[in-house]
Amino acid sequence: MKRVSAITNAVQQLTKHISKQIPAAAATALIGLKVDGRPVEVSKSATLLDAINKSGSHVPTLCFHPEFEPKAVCESIFRFDVPNCPVCGCRMCLVDVKGSNKPVPACRTKAEEGQEITTNTEELKSFRHRDLQFLLNRHPNDCIRCEAAGNCKLQSLVQEQEVEDMWPSKTSRGSVEHPEHSLHDHTSPSIFRDMDKCIECGLCVDACAAQKINAIGFAERGSGMLPITAFDKPLSETGCISCGQCILRCPVGALIERPDWHRVLEVLDSHKRKTIVQTAPATRVAISEEFGLAAGTVSTGKLVNALRALGFDYVTDTNFAADLTIMEEATELLQRLKGERDGKLPLFTSCCPGWIHYVELHRPDLIPHLSTAKSPQQMHGAISRRGPIAKQILAETSEEPYVVSIMPCTAKKDESVRPGNRGDIDAVLTTRELAKMIRHRNIPFAALSDEAEYDSPMGESSGAAAIFGASGGVLEAALRTAAYTLGLDGPIEYEGVRGVERGIKVATIEGVGSVAAVSSISSAIDLLGNDDWKKKFLMIEVMTCPGGCLGGGGNPKSDDPDILKKRMQGIYGIDVDSTIRKSHENEEVQQLYRDMLGGKPLSETCERLLHTSYAPRRSPREKLMRFLSAVDHRDAKGASDLCVNDVIWNTNTELYGAACGKDSVESLICDKLPEVKMGCGKDFPRHRFASAIEGTDVFGPDGSNAHFDVVLDDDGLIKSLTRIPL
Repeated sequence: MKRVSAITNAVQQLTKHISKQIPAAAATALIGLKVDGRPVEVSKSATLLDAINKSGSHVPTLCFHPEFEPKAVCESIFRFDVPNCPVCGCRMCLVDVKGSNKPVPACRTKAEEGQEITTNTEELKSFRHRDLQFLLNRHPNDCIRCEAAGNCKLQSLVQEQEVEDMWPSKTSRGSVEHPEHSLHDHTSPSIFRDMDKCIECGLCVDACAAQKINAIGFAERGSGMLPITAFDKPLSETGCISCGQCILRCPVGALIERPDWHRVLEVLDSHKRKTIVQTAPATRVAISEEFGLAAGTVSTGKLVNALRALGFDYVTDTNFAADLTIMEEATELLQRLKGERDGKLPLFTSCCPGWIHYVELHRPDLIPHLSTAKSPQQMHGAISRRGPIAKQILAETSEEPYVVSIMPCTAKKDESVRPGNRGDIDAVLTTRELAKMIRHRNIPFAALSDEAEYDSPMGESSGAAAIFGASGGVLEAALRTAAYTLGLDGPIEYEGVRGVERGIKVATIEGVGSVAAVSSISSAIDLLGNDDWKKKFLMIEVMTCPGGCLGGGGNPKSDDPDILKKRMQGIYGIDVDSTIRKSHENEEVQQLYRDMLGGKPLSETCERLLHTSYAPRRSPREKLMRFLSAVDHRDAKGASDLCVNDVIWNTNTELYGAACGKDSVESLICDKLPEVKMGCGKDFPRHRFASAIEGTDVFGPDGSNAHFDVVLDDDGLIKSLTRIPL
């Protein structure tokens, strides 16, 4: 009986296994059809667009991206009085199917056995040409100045099909009935919106919805239809977290990152200041695509050589600071586990500025869980101005260096001007912006040598630092060092936290607990939907963009559904090939601790230079942080802009007294406060908050301690500010 039972159980298990495989097998079954007379085989789940691309034929698209559901088909699909309706899409991919009485959209029509598809009849070509004429009539002829020039799908199609303006005058975007829908918004530190260039493809709305931020959406109907922010607020006043996924999907120049590359080129060409540049882990892989190299190609040497050809004096590696970040963050985790440091568990990583923005704006209750460690970009900036390279520069000039970072992320622009960070990084460029600079200087990137080294002493890094570029990489790097510190024989690779898909990945450390890596802010929102995460995990890494920095909003645009997987292979290949694979084994980092940072992580010097403070957005604490940051930088206009007209600022000092009114505030800052004399290698005198997570007790630049009473009006402007010495 036991034998029969065992056999029966085995048969049942085998049956279950086979049944699970049937759907997968069905999905991979192939069907045959013809495209423009050529036979092609595709999977049963494929669309006509998949079949067309595989066959070697081509149909244009403007509103399609593989990450999102294709647009539906509505009654306006053949009407031009509703140009590029976001419901039925751009209509550029319409094709003929034998036996159908009308063209069908290839992007959403499923392929079927035996179909015969025609992509290029005279009627279809005429329709696309006419559609482009209507789009062009509502689009400014601004290509020569547009930041998207050369990387704009509309421009490419207009050139390819030789489309000319059909009418003597342009039809403007928006509508007379709704002037509140602003076409131009440059208020965000990261993202510029120019809606007169919008083609209503809807991809920005899809991208924002996929992130579950929903900062933008469509308003009005017909020719007045436009993507707008909630209540027509400036983007800087919405729930936007600057992730840039909308920019990444925009096929034209309606959404771009704030362009900073022009002023960087100006500084390089002037040769008046020494320049330091740092490059993020993901950029050395993503930059390859901008110059025709295969996706996933590691171009570290070419990147370094290109930056030197542009004229940068010191080319350094953000990976160096990533190792430094791990030393601080892993030590912080261990201290919280022992109850020796303020803050709550689980510890959330703080490397991703989009995530920090989300917490401060939407979930300030999570602030006590955030690591206080600055991101690698900001640690690198702090060390660049005060560390060993600054000392080298000081031998030639006392003027401060000009510090630039190359990032895959648009939110890094926002991060660089945060209180406590402002002034350490002069300019943040995206991967795309760097590619523009290289092209403008006619540097043959693909032909450059792969042999080059970063400048020392901020050029050494570990494999652990390289994987910061991928979702799960920060967590994995921290685990390698935490296991070493705890004396555990942990693995080098934590496969459980790897992967570029949206979602939550979990790994368990024997005898310690579980950790999680969250890919995309939408997945983080799902995780935070209840409090289970508080009980399950010791540490949680959150990356706002799908796939982490590999999918950052500043990386090259791509319609390849496998692009993140290809980039990930490049990043993890760097790790495998690295001589050292753990952050604590970086000798340059260890030397920095000995020479500059007080000998160990979380020293007083580390706390001052490498850690930061947080505040709920639009709270009295946050307004105070921004006000004092403006005061530190003697930015009188920036400080007064945070105040009501009749503000009262009481310094409670005999020397400065009280300032009444915005003009008086500006006068006190400009005329009474001593000039801040900056120089190469000098520490910047800043106000520092006594607590990283709450309160308005502050240490002044001179070390004095004071409490601030802050009163805001209904619009969030400062009504009164009173300093009370402690």
